[in-house]
Amino acid sequence: MIAIATPLDTPRLQLRTLELRDDRFILQLLNQASWLRFIGDRKVHSLTDAQRYIETGPQASYRQHGHGLLLVQQRDGTPIGLCGLLRREGLDDPDLGFALLDAYNGQGYAHEAAAAVLADGRSRLALTRVLAITAPDNLLSIRLLLKLGFAFERQLQVTPAAPLSNLYATILADDAPRNG
Repeated sequence: MIAIATPLDTPRLQLRTLELRDDRFILQLLNQASWLRFIGDRKVHSLTDAQRYIETGPQASYRQHGHGLLLVQQRDGTPIGLCGLLRREGLDDPDLGFALLDAYNGQGYAHEAAAAVLADGRSRLALTRVLAITAPDNLLSIRLLLKLGFAFERQLQVTPAAPLSNLYATILADDAPRNG
């Protein structure tokens, strides 16, 4: 396993590994209407659930893959979202995941965080291709992916019971977005 390298710093943000003390923020983010609509109910309805999510999701991914969802926080330490690389069964390449509290959308934070994650994937993990999955009607995410250089590939079902999702891909070349 490659050790996870954090924090990732950008002009306005710091991305770091999630810790159990982030449980209140995770509870808030994962129960936001936009998360439930576009990502789905992860059954995180208490602080205990939030800690379990952190342990079995992001922290397990750090140990297994050397990457995972990172906490996105402003330079003053205010948590505003998640962004990172995920591994999904059935996909050959890592998947870029991101979500912000609604109050922080439309301010360039998601682009800044995602560009930092992609740059880290290219330099530290030597990735050459990254995927992204989004709901077909999640226009904010689609616009961000296109701005980051992703291109639509096809529709797929992440699980047999899941609705159709759009699959995007990008090649991480030397001129790929860095810190946007």
